[in-house]
Amino acid sequence: AEGTVFPKSIETPNVRADPFKELRLESPTRSLVMEAPKGVEINAEAGNMEATCRTELRLESKDGEIKLDAAKIQLPRLPHGSYTPTGTRQKVFEICVCANGRLFLSQAGTGSTCQINTSVCL
Repeated sequence: AEGTVFPKSIETPNVRADPFKELRLESPTRSLVMEAPKGVEINAEAGNMEATCRTELRLESKDGEIKLDAAKIQLPRLPHGSYTPTGTRQKVFEICVCANGRLFLSQAGTGSTCQINTSVCL
C-alpha cells in the first residue's frame, strides 16, 4: 500500500526511508540479493541489528576472516558436554570444536576436557 513493486532488478546508488519511518526490503516469495564488488555495509548507528531466518544462517568469508568483536559474546543454546571432574564443581568452561565444526562447552579441568566429550559431535 505504501511501497513500490519492481518486477525485475533495480540499480540505484541510494535507497532511503522517510525520516522516522522504517525501511523494509522484502521478497515474499523469492530471495533478496544485495551485491557490490567492493562490499556491502549494514550499519545501525543508534539501535540493534537483527538477522532472523527459518532454517540456516550462514556467515561465510571466501578469502578473509569473520570477526565477532564485542565486549560480550553469548551462545545461550550451546550444548554442554558430560564431563564432571572430581572435587569441587567450578563454573569455568572451555569451548570445544568438533571435526564437523560443531561447538560445545566442556567443564574445564587441569587439561583440556574436549576429547572426553566427543559424543556431542555425533
